[in-house]
Amino acid sequence: TTHKWLRELELLASLRNESDAYSVLRIVLHSLRDRLTPDEAVNLAAELPMLIRGFYYEGWKPGSTPKKQRSLEDFLSDMPPLPCPDETFDAEKAVRSVFLMLSHRISAGEIDDIRHMLPEEVRALWPEH
Repeated sequence: TTHKWLRELELLASLRNESDAYSVLRIVLHSLRDRLTPDEAVNLAAELPMLIRGFYYEGWKPGSTPKKQRSLEDFLSDMPPLPCPDETFDAEKAVRSVFLMLSHRISAGEIDDIRHMLPEEVRALWPEH
């Protein structure tokens, strides 16, 4: 299941390989997780494949979430460096690609819960379903 998720992300984001897809997914999931309440972060984790759930929880400090930064710029600039397959790939494309992949793989109800917790600018990166 994890391989299917990574392969889908690799194709959606035009990444070079599964390793880049793993890096992008990990970075974006951590940024998303840190902006959710602990309860909502756990609800999202429950819908992730076991291996992805493992790296999703890596380094999590529930007592310090959700982060207070509310702008899209804060969300994007807070992410560590991403793999860069070409000059058109940036943090916003990474987030859009992960959100699109999640919209195919996570229940609509959970996606709605997550979207409503995010600032409007970040919420706009989710595809409409």
